[in-house]
Amino acid sequence: MSGPGCNQDGPNVETTIMVEGAAEKMKAVVVHQPGGPEVLKLEERLRPRPSPGWVLVRIRAFGLNRAELFTRNGDSGDAVKFPRIIGIECVGEVVEDPDGEFSAGQTVAAMMGGMGRDFDGSYAEYSLLPHSCIIPINTTLPWENLGAIPEMFQTALGSLRIALNVQSGKTILIRGGTSSVGLTSITLARDMGLKVLATTRNPQRQSLLEENGAHEVWIDSDGELSDRIRQKHPGGLDYVLELLGTKTLNDSLSIIKNPGGICCMTGILGGSWELNGWNPMEHLWNGKYLTAYSGEGMDQKDLQYVIDGVQEGRIRLNTDRVFALDQIQEAHKYMEANQATGKCVVLI
Repeated sequence: MSGPGCNQDGPNVETTIMVEGAAEKMKAVVVHQPGGPEVLKLEERLRPRPSPGWVLVRIRAFGLNRAELFTRNGDSGDAVKFPRIIGIECVGEVVEDPDGEFSAGQTVAAMMGGMGRDFDGSYAEYSLLPHSCIIPINTTLPWENLGAIPEMFQTALGSLRIALNVQSGKTILIRGGTSSVGLTSITLARDMGLKVLATTRNPQRQSLLEENGAHEVWIDSDGELSDRIRQKHPGGLDYVLELLGTKTLNDSLSIIKNPGGICCMTGILGGSWELNGWNPMEHLWNGKYLTAYSGEGMDQKDLQYVIDGVQEGRIRLNTDRVFALDQIQEAHKYMEANQATGKCVVLI
């Protein structure tokens, strides 16, 4: 079974939800034009019917992601056509698969692969999804917990394993540690045998980072940590996972070892994708490495590993608030205000 990460158009993409002849109706959150949380409109739509290569999934829960804020604002590129049902991940049950690969009632997760951008996504009671985005799973977790896992853990695990290629016994700084991906990365990095440093702007959240496995907590009040960290770690750190983005990227590059240190930019909590006036000869000198992770998804083995770890209590799951579908505007305001100390989930 191939995991998500496809990037294909759906069948009749613009009419994925409004399918002629679909007898049953559903609730869906539709964005008709870019804007603030107020453009998220809860509407009644006809339930779609699957065609070959596509599966109808009853959505039970989905996690909220900052990437959806960008799509809602119109910042995900010209490829996103409105009106659109956004949402890049979900968990739920198979309703119908014309190809017979998935059974009715089977528990599945889905993420990425164009969800909520190239075709309608998860902000609905039902969604029509391509085979390549769906992963079958076995779990006893409640939906609100399961819904927090797919995108959050694939981002953290992919950043650590694929982009940084972390090795046990090394040192890593998680910059933006109190974000949902940050807390997850701390937990996973600790489980992988690394010495974990993590940052927060709020001293009151130090205990949260320590509870998730951080060996050292650094208060990042001004975006300049390199001098202070190098006073304690004069040789620099092996890895930095940069979740704040370009606003602190140069400082993070100054923290890693030379040669051989690796910095991965995965998040843009600071709100900026681009770095103007950047001089790579200054910031990447003597064999430092800069990479990025944009999310290619998980395969079934990796996702089941995470789910099993959460069920066994070996991997910590950080969740914040659970919203209903009709609270989606409130949920986006909450996420946009950076109030959460874990993953926010919508339970249907």
